[in-house]
Amino acid sequence: MLRQHHPTPQRGRIRRTLAVGAIALLGAAAGICTATTATAAPDFYTPPAELPAERGAVIKTEPMPLFMMAPGTEGWPVQGQRVMFTSRTQDDSPVAVTGTYIDATQPWRGAGERPTVVISPGTVGQGDQCALSRAFSVGMHVSTEPLSLSANQEAQSAAAWNALGARVFVTDYIGLGTPGVHTYANRIEQAHAVLDAARAANNLAGTGSDTPLAIWGYSQGGGASASAAEMQPTYAPELNLKGTWAGAPTADLMAVVEQIDGNLIGAAIGFAINGFVARYPELGKSVDQLVSPAGRAVLDAVQNECIADIITKRPFTRTSDLTIDGRPLLDHLRELPAADRMLREQRTGSLKPTSPVLITHGINDDTVPYAQGRQLARDWCAKGATVTFRTNNLPPIAPGTTFGNHFGPELIDGFGPNNAISYLMDRLAGKPVSGCTFD
Repeated sequence: MLRQHHPTPQRGRIRRTLAVGAIALLGAAAGICTATTATAAPDFYTPPAELPAERGAVIKTEPMPLFMMAPGTEGWPVQGQRVMFTSRTQDDSPVAVTGTYIDATQPWRGAGERPTVVISPGTVGQGDQCALSRAFSVGMHVSTEPLSLSANQEAQSAAAWNALGARVFVTDYIGLGTPGVHTYANRIEQAHAVLDAARAANNLAGTGSDTPLAIWGYSQGGGASASAAEMQPTYAPELNLKGTWAGAPTADLMAVVEQIDGNLIGAAIGFAINGFVARYPELGKSVDQLVSPAGRAVLDAVQNECIADIITKRPFTRTSDLTIDGRPLLDHLRELPAADRMLREQRTGSLKPTSPVLITHGINDDTVPYAQGRQLARDWCAKGATVTFRTNNLPPIAPGTTFGNHFGPELIDGFGPNNAISYLMDRLAGKPVSGCTFD
């Protein structure tokens, strides 16, 4: 899974497909990641009745062998930890979040002090079984009754940073694995989960808040990374954030909803609706009046499904099929005062990051619109932030199916020539960058 070279886009896609297939076979053969039901949570994911007040406090850990990682200085499998730590909801209520911590197993290959890299995962789903920490050991979590599959989409990025000698923490986000609804695409809660994961990593490593930090994410993870970057100066000012990669960031939810409505992962709109209804009750009342019985059934179902489940069970979902009057859900949201407040609060770009940010985006991205990613860069630049915006010009590949024009740029921008790793390595090395550049 390591990428020490620069593969071509086609070769990268082929290898990723083969890797996912191998992971699935390994999980099925080993039987390590199976669960009797999709909703039953192991004791580890049940938080204590009272949570520490400190943000990023480590509540508990358990060892986890990582069979998908290359051997480290202490052999194979690499030993990681499943971690539960404290964070806050958007109304500042304490909440428990889980994730995966991988201590350094290689010498640090960059300049300066060994850093921590927090990885913000892309979309995995909304069911508790989708939490990446459940899939990290062998790369796939398989649940039954009903059948549900969730792959570790961040195995490649975690392995790459581990091979460079960084400490790695991959957050599960609020409500994934732990009680409550996963608040999908909620910029405030995703930022909290990312920044508090950095605090938890420092606590686990026994290092101070001045430990160099980099944040990495794509798609939903790009949105989480972007919001973490702009909220860090106020929410976690003590963290020594050196740089952020926000790939294909979900900055403007209205634009994202419009783009994916009817595309292969259109049912992911249900993840967002469920998450925002949990935090904006007034929106829930409006949604109840808008959706048909069939629409309500879909919203209830996806709350317990992973991304692979919605692709196989309800591909190319259109929200016009979920409403009473047959109008797209976006048309209704534009007319709702409750939705207007929510969308204003949830739009990324209203705050200024004080550390450098790399934004990359495919111009033909069929899932997260390019224009709103570029607009985020403009918004930050207008505030005086340091932003590098790079356009990926991969031509259209099966538009509407996500795999080519959304995941293709992820592989190229993350691991290809002039990649996000090299950008962050330069920031961690203290190489200066200032102002804004667009290409």
